[in-house]
Amino acid sequence: MTDDAVFAPGFATTPWWWEDAPPPTPAPPSLPDAAEVAIIGGGIAGLACALELGRAGVPALVMDREAIGWGASSRNGGALSGAGSLGRAKSDVAKGLDPKLLAEMVEEAEASFDALDALIAREGIDCAWRRCGRFVGAHTEAAMATLAKRAALLNAADPGGAELLPRARLAEELGTTRYHGGLRIARAGGLHPARYVQGLAKAAQRAGAMLAGGVAVQGIARDGAGFVLATAAGAVRARHVMVATNGYTGRATPWHRRRVIPVASYMIATEELGADRVRALLPQGRVYGDTKKILYYFRPSPDGTRILFGGRATLSDTDPRIGARWLHRQLVNLFPQLEGVRITHGWKGNVAFAFDMLPHVGVQDGVHFALGCNGSGVTTMTHLGTVAARMMLGGDNRISAFARLPMPTIPGYTGTPWFMQLVTGWYRLKDRRDGWSV
Repeated sequence: MTDDAVFAPGFATTPWWWEDAPPPTPAPPSLPDAAEVAIIGGGIAGLACALELGRAGVPALVMDREAIGWGASSRNGGALSGAGSLGRAKSDVAKGLDPKLLAEMVEEAEASFDALDALIAREGIDCAWRRCGRFVGAHTEAAMATLAKRAALLNAADPGGAELLPRARLAEELGTTRYHGGLRIARAGGLHPARYVQGLAKAAQRAGAMLAGGVAVQGIARDGAGFVLATAAGAVRARHVMVATNGYTGRATPWHRRRVIPVASYMIATEELGADRVRALLPQGRVYGDTKKILYYFRPSPDGTRILFGGRATLSDTDPRIGARWLHRQLVNLFPQLEGVRITHGWKGNVAFAFDMLPHVGVQDGVHFALGCNGSGVTTMTHLGTVAARMMLGGDNRISAFARLPMPTIPGYTGTPWFMQLVTGWYRLKDRRDGWSV
């Protein structure tokens, strides 16, 4: 197929998820003069924080410069797990971390998966949530050894929850021969992210939160025991401030901006293939990933009739159509049976990586934050947004493991990831050396 022949008629550069759950159009902002808590960022972390505060009787004001839920919260792959979503623990089993702290992170992350399940049920969020498990393909034989360490880490917290699958049994999970086996993780699932974030927003509103999309926060200043936030719609005084901007962190919060790396991630949706054809390629209907440096993540659509396929096409920002063409080549490389299949949607969104590849929650100069989803934000940011609320309320019996390590940066970094093209080139070279040249 030629480059443009991969696009189906009516190809869209907005998320496929938005076809039945587009972000709400922001109403003209009318902000209060004061709020008990002002939250910057209207995605999963900010909304989860507002919901938890509201359940404790503390109303929050949630502001976002775009529509509520417009960012990565409604653009991601909708795959989630517990400790399987931890950043550094996925690759080198968190070299250099205190083993006790790592064990606590894994335990907390596993519990957060159950908490998300309970939240969806409690709030009646209709988001096609399903506990389907996850499969991670090993792109080399050596990667199987890394996955074995990861399995041991997960099984220590949830005995029997992770299982290594040798190459001879790969067909149980995938209709491809490219992987050398992989890791099956039971405590994982998939949902419709745009419907989830909209359900979370409605739950926060029911609990008393005020949501203000289309409001850009321009700066934060101390005001006695509280803060004054300068916004495009006027000043707001707040007793507490929470930063939950992740991949869209801007100049209004320079300390936080220096500690997150915005990385563009891309996704495509195939045209309808039919349930039988999808099942032949993804027989267990799970959510999937792999161990490459420039990884793939993919899954069936919630109705099982098409494949949603994502990856970090360049790690930097480019036209969604360019990213879509690249992803289509990767999809066909992984599943040659899809040669000739076209794509109906190709989109992108920013995810936030921390320099230590771990999620963080805490307080800096009196300002609360939950940052660093590292490409796995649905469970992580639901949990850390909730943790941030409890920190404000002073109600948690134990300090979160993710609040007990500093959030690093590097000298000279101000939030513009000038080094990402170099990183992309290095990652592609590593993958080519491992036999993944496309």
